[in-house]
Amino acid sequence: MSSNALALSGSSESALAALQVIRRNGAVVTFHPEKISVAMTKAFLAVEGSQSAVSSRVRELVARLTDTVVRSLTRRLPDGGSVHIEDIQDQVELALMRSGEHDVARAYVLYRERRASERAAHAQTHAAALHVLVRGERRPLDVGALLETCEAACAGVAGDISAQLILDHALRNLYDGVSLADVQQALILSARTLIEREPGYDFVTARLLLASLVSEVFGHPLAAGALATTYSDYLPRFIQCGVDAELLDPRLKDYDLERLAAALKPERDHLFGYLGLQTLYDRYFLHIEGRRIELPQIFFMRVAMGLALNEIDREARAIEFYELISSFDFMCSTPTLFNSGTLHPQLSSCYLTTVADDLDGIYQSIKENALLQKYAGGLGNDWTPVRALGSHIKGTNGQSQGVIPFLKVVNDTAVAVNQGGKRKGAVCAYLETWHLDIEEFLDLRKNTGDERRRTHDMNTANWIPDLFMKRVHESADWTLFSPLDVPDLHDTFGAAFEAAYLAYEARASAGEIKSFKKIPAVQLWRKMLTMLFETGHPWITFKDACNLRSPQQHAGVVHSSNLCTEITLNTSDSETAVCNLGSVNLLAHLKDGELDEAKLARTVQTAMRMLDNVVDINFYATPKARNANLRHRPVGLGIMGFADCLYALGLPYASAGAVEFADRGMEAVCYQAYWASTELARERGRYSSFTGSLWDQGVLPHESIERLAQARGAYLEVNRDDRLDWAALKARIAQHGMRNSNCVAIAPTATISNIVGVSASIEPSYQNIYVKSNLSGEFTVVNQALVRELKALALWDEVMVADLKYFDGSLARIERVPEDLKARYATAFEIDPKWLIEAAARRQKWIDQAQSLNLYMALPSGKKLDELYKLAWLRGLKTTYYLRTLGASQAEKAGGRDDSVVHEEPRFCSIDNPECESCQ
Repeated sequence: MSSNALALSGSSESALAALQVIRRNGAVVTFHPEKISVAMTKAFLAVEGSQSAVSSRVRELVARLTDTVVRSLTRRLPDGGSVHIEDIQDQVELALMRSGEHDVARAYVLYRERRASERAAHAQTHAAALHVLVRGERRPLDVGALLETCEAACAGVAGDISAQLILDHALRNLYDGVSLADVQQALILSARTLIEREPGYDFVTARLLLASLVSEVFGHPLAAGALATTYSDYLPRFIQCGVDAELLDPRLKDYDLERLAAALKPERDHLFGYLGLQTLYDRYFLHIEGRRIELPQIFFMRVAMGLALNEIDREARAIEFYELISSFDFMCSTPTLFNSGTLHPQLSSCYLTTVADDLDGIYQSIKENALLQKYAGGLGNDWTPVRALGSHIKGTNGQSQGVIPFLKVVNDTAVAVNQGGKRKGAVCAYLETWHLDIEEFLDLRKNTGDERRRTHDMNTANWIPDLFMKRVHESADWTLFSPLDVPDLHDTFGAAFEAAYLAYEARASAGEIKSFKKIPAVQLWRKMLTMLFETGHPWITFKDACNLRSPQQHAGVVHSSNLCTEITLNTSDSETAVCNLGSVNLLAHLKDGELDEAKLARTVQTAMRMLDNVVDINFYATPKARNANLRHRPVGLGIMGFADCLYALGLPYASAGAVEFADRGMEAVCYQAYWASTELARERGRYSSFTGSLWDQGVLPHESIERLAQARGAYLEVNRDDRLDWAALKARIAQHGMRNSNCVAIAPTATISNIVGVSASIEPSYQNIYVKSNLSGEFTVVNQALVRELKALALWDEVMVADLKYFDGSLARIERVPEDLKARYATAFEIDPKWLIEAAARRQKWIDQAQSLNLYMALPSGKKLDELYKLAWLRGLKTTYYLRTLGASQAEKAGGRDDSVVHEEPRFCSIDNPECESCQ
């Protein structure tokens, strides 16, 4: 068997086919495993002598080592992607060392060093002879100026940073007649390859990218110290340019631009890491015919101006908003960043709809999906009202085809309408567990079966009533109905739902309802969990927890959540729920090992004002969305950087201390959010449907747990401790009301956390070093907190980097790392997922909506999944999001095996699914 064949047999062929190699000159070529085999064979020949030395032993060893290298690469990039040639060579070197072939490894290392020296010498020899094209004119390459650029980028960055090293690497990839843009790109790529060895290069790379951006915006490079004054001069020019290009709202010209320009803080450009700035460059900055016209601080000011348009003192508020987002204390959601201040200010993140049970209603809903997605909205559709397969159609005297065929149309619409060309369209369909089509609904994401009844591009979620969970616990039967026969089940919850459901079961038993099916509840539950593991869908969400704790239960019913399961708002055939999102950077509010609650209060007060402004400024694609948002004014303030806070506090995620911090931190955030909303009500008036709400009844979100407890009976185990003065808040609400029906929701922050440079949302760290793939490309991500601690222990070196890469970012099997460090920096799949549930339960206590909660399980089994999701229900969670699992081979590499796994094929749910970005 050839080495290439062996590599293909041991790794995913699809991953290999999608794998590309970044060469030293920046070119991207197809990955060929046989080139690894050739390089290794040459190394063996260098040690053992001649062609006759290529024995069967060497051939077999080379084949095995090639397979090892390929497996390592495809583990890091399971869905394909780009890997630098130096990374591949590092893996070859590591494989040779681990196999005990030290002489061969040494020969390979010496060869690499010799070639590196040759390239460096060649670059230095020919650098003076190189020319660069600047606006079509050939000019000698100014190596001194390039070194100054690198030195400016390195200035003040902590760590073992070398400007000369960046330049040397870049010069190897230049050629005579290279364009100025390619020279700048060579510097960026050179610094980027060094990030994994020294995280400080992350900020250096960002600064080099900033220099390239400045050249693009102004048409020529600027000296390092010139940007500050240029920023102030450029703001009015940018506004005029954007208005002339019909990109910006002409009202932005009415601001006192000189005052706003004086408030810009160019030094904040240095807060960016490479991933954050590259993300803004690729997808957020406004451009004209491909040329960017925004700089980072101009971008933040444009967003702030767009959000302050209706303020009385617009300049003061714009500066206040700018200060908050440019400091990374808070960040608006992606749609707000995309569209604030533009001619189409679609600033809202999430839309929830209910689909009516008739052809006009179904296709009207699909049309509304397309309109809402066009300007970057993420969608949640409630399909429960649509009659099931086989139900009678009165108008034609025929039989319905059920929900499934229409979901295929929804799937294809999401693919066709790709959010203005900026990212994939995304939608999630929800179906309640008693629906007669539920079993086919569970199969929608399978890779087998009739493709006409499969939806591979959209998400699905189960909307589960408590009665079903009780039947599962009690091993009782469950009855499936068509909504046509049980029309009121859709709009009832709690005790009313249970009474109606029991009555319908009695009617079915008496023969009064013909279209139904009785199955063991446990059987359906097991299929739900099996499909969740095998396909990642449908997600598990709980109807009664969402409704019984909803502040707005007087005004309607929560029929579904949204695309990312954190929004729980009422929908109907006349109202499309809308939510406006943004997230507090929790790490920025730590001070001396404690949460700085005074700063948090200031941040949340301004953030809530910004989110409330979105309601009035927002562009609404449908009247139903506009009417609902103006009537209820819901917003969703969330958090990000939770895992970073735990690192700073020295707390393992899997610990009682982390659970307590989740509790205290979320109580503080929610307290301040609700207080800010009642203060806005004092200034601006209460939202129109306030009367009759739980707020109006004096029931705060954490107190609504009692309503859920009364409905559940023994099936609720929730901590109810509090520490803040909630009585004072309750009195304030009684006096002034609330400006917003809902205030808090924790979204995934998949993109905005990248911009800010903190851990996403409430997520544990995926790996301590990995390649992150998103719509902007592939990025090396290193846990900088861990690196700081390893450096303090004199443990950060090339061997540690290689070990971390070999063990997929895990410290668990690196013997020289102290045990306490392993516990604090355990990765997502090393943490017992029960700890994620416990922390989420403490947060859910305070939140008036929900949280986007991913669950990680390295070694899944039916029993473990059953226990985990039952625990989520018992702890009162409203929703869960993705179940992320490792395949058997990856789990074994992570440190163990489990013979009870229910699915043995290697599988991995991407941590950075672009669908998440439709919210944030």
